[in-house]
Amino acid sequence: MIPEFQQLAKKVDQLAALTQTLRGENADLRMQVADLVAANAALKARIVEAHDRVSQVLEKLPFAEQESE
Repeated sequence: MIPEFQQLAKKVDQLAALTQTLRGENADLRMQVADLVAANAALKARIVEAHDRVSQVLEKLPFAEQESE
């Protein structure tokens, strides 16, 4: 009975250690996700800014219809 209890205690210790490792990895992954979300938002803002600039340039160009006349 005692060897079985010791084996069970060892497995519980391993499980506790694995749980701690996974919690650490989970925290790291959450931080990475937060960083990537922020980077994604910054890139989206840059895309909107670039789109606005291109739209402004296109508005200044003469129409193609006027060129064909």
